[in-house]
Amino acid sequence: MDIHVSGYLSLYITLIWVIIHRGASGTTFTLVNKCDYTVWPGILANAGSSTLESTGFELQSGGSRSFQAPPNWSGRFWGRTGCNFDQNTGQGSCATGDCGSNQIECNGAGASPPASLAEFAIGSGTTQDFYDVSLVDGYNIAMLVDTNGGSGSCSSTGCLSDLNQLCPNELRVGGRAACKSACEAFRSPEYCCSGAYDSPARCKPSVYSQIFKSACPKSYSYAYDDATSTFTCTAADYTITFCPSTTSQKSARDSPPAATGSETATSTTGEVPTVTVDSPWFPDLFSGHTCKCKSPSCTYSLIATLTVIFFLCKHY
Repeated sequence: MDIHVSGYLSLYITLIWVIIHRGASGTTFTLVNKCDYTVWPGILANAGSSTLESTGFELQSGGSRSFQAPPNWSGRFWGRTGCNFDQNTGQGSCATGDCGSNQIECNGAGASPPASLAEFAIGSGTTQDFYDVSLVDGYNIAMLVDTNGGSGSCSSTGCLSDLNQLCPNELRVGGRAACKSACEAFRSPEYCCSGAYDSPARCKPSVYSQIFKSACPKSYSYAYDDATSTFTCTAADYTITFCPSTTSQKSARDSPPAATGSETATSTTGEVPTVTVDSPWFPDLFSGHTCKCKSPSCTYSLIATLTVIFFLCKHY
């Protein structure tokens, strides 16, 4: 076998391995703090899902941190505020969103209401992800979920308004530090969608949930607020932003697609021809960014594209 062809074949096999390996790596969650104060995010994996790298940590103003979740992972993220942890013992608590662990790490405990929640059920391959921002347990901090890559509707969702300032007196916590849900405040079945009200037909929006919905129309405002509050995307990564600016929310699914690329194979010097490929994974692959191609059909298209490149290289 010609030494040049052998070299191209080795490169071809290596690229296919890298793509398949990255495609199986799961979903990346990136948490960003745009508040002018420190937030202590909490992370809780649902039963049957593995724990991520951390269950709670400190995120200073302007900071960010990313986590890798495997396919079929499900769980929730939230922001704790007003926290005070002893530098020597690591023990302490938070004014809102506290998980009761007495530590920065939540260690499998969830948020104490009221707390704004970002909830996810990640698919695998061509299976859709489901995600939402929920105020069913109340509100403590503005939150936005954006998708990165993926296919489908992939809309942004969240609550950009400061509900602590709009909160009715009877729902307020700690001088506008947070805003309870009506269920948490009054413990009544009609607000909690429990007992005789445990069905969409019987549990309707209340005057309190309508305040939440008016301020944050894409967020869950009560238990059966599914129609306008659950979103889907396939094979995406997600950015969760605390205290997002109002201009950060996407007005459209993504920017307009680039013009269709072309392939050129003109060489008089024996060099590998220049190949321009219109493919979203191609720049990511060589720039070190996470490849967004996770579905089998996408992987097959990558292999087909690399096959074309290989034979072009072999010919020239």
